[in-house]
Amino acid sequence: MLSLTSLVKSPYHKVPPGPKFFLLMIASIILFSIANIYFQAVAMAFVLGLYLWPGWAFFTSGLRMLWPLWPFVLIVFLWHGFTQDTQSGMIIILRMISAVALANLVTMTSQLDEVIALVTRVATPFRRFGLQPQILALSIAMFIRFLPVLIEKGGLLVQSWRSRSTRPAGWRVVVPLALLALDDAETVAEALRARGGIAPDEI
Repeated sequence: MLSLTSLVKSPYHKVPPGPKFFLLMIASIILFSIANIYFQAVAMAFVLGLYLWPGWAFFTSGLRMLWPLWPFVLIVFLWHGFTQDTQSGMIIILRMISAVALANLVTMTSQLDEVIALVTRVATPFRRFGLQPQILALSIAMFIRFLPVLIEKGGLLVQSWRSRSTRPAGWRVVVPLALLALDDAETVAEALRARGGIAPDEI
């Protein structure tokens, strides 16, 4: 399994995850509260500046993490072009890129064990309602670790399709990718059961 934590060190790695997640929440609220294209453009430029500050290697690594957004950007752009509301479409695109880039920045510069500890602390008051914070933290951690794995496997499926056909893969890789995800989930579940499962106070 791979982690989204960047191997390229930056000043952001020294900041605890708590303040970073809090600032991410505030920034997301601001981004989704202001529907102004100039503000969204300045916000995205500022976010790109945050990536560029630690150096070119960190910047390019961050851009690669944003590449999976291109289908959503294309769909929004085409739809709003069809409805002749390109300005609203550009606001949505800029907002989406900025929000995802900020979220990636937090995960790229936070250690997974620190994120688990943070989620556990935040969710502890909800234990009285039946929520098990440790299991929630483990679920988030597994999602963060498996996401790049699924992206990589999706890329391999596309390459495999291209080696056998001149037509674009498109929706044809969705079912195989879903089956791979289910197979990985079943393997992890079996591994957890073999180790005795997850007790509430085990993590």
